[in-house]
Formats: sequence, C-alpha cells, structure tokens
Amino acid sequence: MGYFEKTLDLAGPITHTYPLRCMNWSEGGGSRVHTVGIAGATGYSGQELVRLLARHPHVSLQTAMGSQRAAVGRTLPALSGLWNGEVEPYDFERLAANQVVFLALPEDASADVAPQLLARGRRVFDLSGAFRLRSDAVRARWYHAVKELPEGTAYGMTERTRAALPDARLIACAGCYPTAAVLALAPLLAAGLVAGDIIIDAKSGVSGAGKAPSERTHFCEADQSVSAYGVFAHRHAAEIEQELGVAVTFVPHLVPLDRGILETIYVRVRSGTTEDDIAGTYSAAYSQAPFVRLRGGELPVIKHVAHTNFCDIGWTLDAATGRLVIVSCIDNLLKGAAGQAVQNFNVAFGYDERVGLL
Repeated sequence: MGYFEKTLDLAGPITHTYPLRCMNWSEGGGSRVHTVGIAGATGYSGQELVRLLARHPHVSLQTAMGSQRAAVGRTLPALSGLWNGEVEPYDFERLAANQVVFLALPEDASADVAPQLLARGRRVFDLSGAFRLRSDAVRARWYHAVKELPEGTAYGMTERTRAALPDARLIACAGCYPTAAVLALAPLLAAGLVAGDIIIDAKSGVSGAGKAPSERTHFCEADQSVSAYGVFAHRHAAEIEQELGVAVTFVPHLVPLDRGILETIYVRVRSGTTEDDIAGTYSAAYSQAPFVRLRGGELPVIKHVAHTNFCDIGWTLDAATGRLVIVSCIDNLLKGAAGQAVQNFNVAFGYDERVGLL
C-alpha cells in the first residue's frame, strides 16, 4: 500500500520551575530497549521524531520510512552524525516488525494502518488527528475515515491524560493548537474561574500546514503577511472543545515563521478573582509538570520555546473589569507533535517523561 504526503490541518523570568535532579534515565522502567519504527519520517514532524528517538536510551530505531512506496530511499542530511540511516520506502511488514510504531502520516493513512498494527499486537503512537475525537458524530465530520475508535485508544496530552497512557494500545497524540489552548485554559475552567465566552486568537508558523506545498504556504504568499483561515471550520476547534467541555471561538492565523505557535486567549473571570487566584490555580495544576513553564505577567514569546518541548504560559488580569488575557506558546513540531509523542511514550512505558527531551 502506498500513501502520499499531504497538507495536514493543522526566556525571561519563570514563576514556576520543576525541580530537576540527577537521575538514572532508566528509572521507573528498568533498562528495557524497545524496537521502534517510524512511518512518515520525511515530513517535518517525522524528522523531529527521528532526531528524538535516535538518541533515546530506551529506543532502538530500526526503521524510518516515508509515507509512500518509492523507488529508492533517501537520507536526512540534517541528522547526519546523529542518525545515519536511510529513510526507506513505505513497507507495512517492515513497520509491523517493531514493538512500537510512531505514525506521522496523513489521517486517512493512519486510519488504515493503525488498526492493522494493533491487530499485530503493536503499540502505536499516532500524530495525525484520525483518532483524537471521541464522539463518533463529531469525528465523522472531521475525520470520516475512522468509523469507531479501536479498543484501547487514549488521547495523548501528557499533562492531562497521563493516567490513561500506560494501559493504552493506541495513543492519539494531541494536536498543536489544542495543546497550547487546553494547557492554558483547563486549570481555570476546572477551578470555576472562567465566566463567559472564550476567544482563542492563534498564530502558527508555516510548518504547521505540513510539508506538501500549497498556494497558501508558498513563500511569496506567506512571507511578510499574516492571514486568518479556517474560521468556524477548523478541526482543532472540535478537539479543543472536547477537552475543555465548553464552546470556544477559535481563529487560527498563518504567520511567516518556520515553526512555533502563539495563542492569545481572551476570557472573563468570575467576580472577585484575583491575580493570586490565577497564579495559585496554575501552580497547583502544573507543580509536577516539567514541560509547562509559568511565566506570570512576563508574557511568553515563540523564540523562547522554539526547538524545545516546553509550553510557556503567561497572563495579565484586569481585576477591575474581570478581563484576563492569557498567552500560551509552544513549538508546533515538538510540544505540538513529535516531542509530545515521545513524552507520551515515556509515560506509557513507565519512564521519566523528560527522557530524550532535555
């Protein structure tokens, strides 16, 4: 079977730090090494997977393949010295020979391949959106290829769903826009601090649109310009609403950067809410979350999270009017894709979630 790559929808002061310590990287999971295969390794997220997994102490990266049957393989010069293998043409049998498989394929391809891998007893980490939505009706609108979720499927946003990961056979890694939005909003909603509408103004670098070229992502179209798209018609809005349990107004924008997401989120808070309430709620939620950095009033910027697995969250509260502005930043290819997939892998197998990511 052959699958073609296509466009996917897609440091300053810190008020909270996670106490790092010298650690045995095998703690919690012994000294196991898992054979791993990657499908879709030539895409932007797929190449990041190769880079991360090639150096992971509990991974033996056996095969990295493209998303189609090609006449010849190809190398990844940017990873020379770290991983000197060749990206192979797509081959299901070669992929299924591994204990663990990461899929960085278009959603229709993942919808076909993942169940076959599960039938072979493999554990699958899927970076597409095919299996993220739990409602059959909602999923039918956005990801029509998946009629029902396979048994053992878990949604993979590590900080939110870590308890479900060890027993999951298929982990649907969270999307990039939802990761930044849900990490910023979920603690406040859970604490009952939010009152009224939620508006998410989200901006993403061009790599968020995938590697396949399009008119919208052409250099001459994207350079020196900012454009809104997918208003009331973006599949990530459904994922955000699923995880938050409330309706949101979500407006994504394409900005002329190669990577990174910045979301400016506008909410009103419950009467009497103070800055201490906001800070205390976030601190309690993320005191054991090493990849969430709380920056308080020092609003995050993309440059400080690029090429990392961190999500930086900052905020400003106008106590007199109850208006709260939250800014959440991630690298869409790492915390929004490959890095989160590896973080999910670590938790699923009982390793420290920072292994291979710091």
